[in-house]
Amino acid sequence: MPNGIQQPKPFDLVGDPVLIAGIGQGFEATLNWRVHDGHDERTGFFNVGGGTGEHGQFQVQAAIGAAAFQLDRLFVEVFEESAQDGSEINKVIVPVIYGPRIVANYIGFRIHVVKPGDTLSKISEEHYGSTAQFQRIVRANPLVIDNPNLIFPGQQLKVPIGA
Repeated sequence: MPNGIQQPKPFDLVGDPVLIAGIGQGFEATLNWRVHDGHDERTGFFNVGGGTGEHGQFQVQAAIGAAAFQLDRLFVEVFEESAQDGSEINKVIVPVIYGPRIVANYIGFRIHVVKPGDTLSKISEEHYGSTAQFQRIVRANPLVIDNPNLIFPGQQLKVPIGA
């Protein structure tokens, strides 16, 4: 059984700290985490299992607020360092969307179910008080919105909210 990340799921909208949870095992019960965008990163480690091949549950609050991320899309990684050469092995990678890059003082998101007649501008006006903020919704939903001019009834859109 390889290491696994159960939280966050791919393309979840996350904040700071990033909550990372799953099941894993590592050499001397140690696994590492990394959150990065290809420009900056934050790293740490945690203990899991008994150190002699046992798998155990883990949950980590990865504080990343000081990172100078340039992209909305981040990668969450969990991996073991090889006892032989220090290389990263048994790595699991999950792409996520970083809410604080999209909206200041990010606290979470609302789900908006698209109704007939909705436009992103109308949804933006409803949630932000301005039609000009619709790009926030586009950025938070890269797998749902291919074309900002085409949204469809029944789509569930994440609307990032700041304090």
